Amino acid sequence: MSALPIATNLYFDNHFGRRGVKLLPNEFYTTREDMVLVTVLGSCVAACIHDRTAGIGGMNHFMLPDDGEQPSQAASDSMRYGAYAMEVLINELIKMGGRRERFEAKVFGGAAVLAGMTTINIGDRNAEFVRRYLGLEKIRIVAEDLQGVHPRKVAFMPDTGQAMVKKLRLQQDPTVAEREQELAKQVAEARAARHARAARERGRDESLGANGAGKPRIELFGAPAAKPRLELFGANARGTTPINSAKTAKTVEEA
Repeated sequence: MSALPIATNLYFDNHFGRRGVKLLPNEFYTTREDMVLVTVLGSCVAACIHDRTAGIGGMNHFMLPDDGEQPSQAASDSMRYGAYAMEVLINELIKMGGRRERFEAKVFGGAAVLAGMTTINIGDRNAEFVRRYLGLEKIRIVAEDLQGVHPRKVAFMPDTGQAMVKKLRLQQDPTVAEREQELAKQVAEARAARHARAARERGRDESLGANGAGKPRIELFGAPAAKPRLELFGANARGTTPINSAKTAKTVEEA
C-alpha cells in the first residue's frame, strides 16, 4: 500500500510566531501541536477539521471532487480527489482519538480564478462536493469561504480550530495560475478519455452502456445553516481570536 501523502514542508512561521506546515495540492496534515497549517487555493478546496475536546485538527487540499475511475491508483494520485482526501483526513483524526460527532469543519477555496475555468466549473463542483460530503458525514460546517474569483491563502491552527483567510490577487502568486491551467488541461483530457471509453463499451455491449449510470449524488442532510464569515489575516492578524461563532467572525476583505 502506498504511503499517505502527509505534507512535509515544515518551517518556522515568523508571522504567527510558531512552527508551520505548508500544504501543497494533494497533501494533508493532522496534529495536536501548537502549529499553523498554511495552503494557497484556487479552484482547489481545503477542509479544516477540528475536535475541540481532543485538541486535534487537520487540513487537506484536493483538486477535484471525485474521479470514480481508478480506486487502485497510488495514494498521492487519489488525494487529488475530494472523496479520498476527506476520508483520509477524517480517518487519521479518528486514529488520534477524535470523535466524528465532535468534529467541526471550516472549508475554503473553489474559486474560478481563470476566465476559461467557468466552462468546466471545477471550483463550483469542488464547493458543492465538500458541502454535500460533510452533510452526509453529519460533520457541521461552522465557517466557510468558498467560490468567487480570488485565490486564497488559508491559515489554520489545528489545536484551537482558529482559521484565517486572505484573498489574493492572481499576480501575487503566479503558481496558482500555472496550477489552474494544468488542472484544466487534465480535466479536459480525463473527460475525453471517459467519453472514448464509454463509446468503446457501448460498441461491445449496448446493454451495459444503458446501465452505466454515474455514481449517486450525495444529498445534504437538513437545511443549510447560515455560515459565519471568516477573519482576515495579514498585517493585523497577530492576536486575533478563533472563529467559533458568527459573533466573533470578521469579514473577509480582499488583500
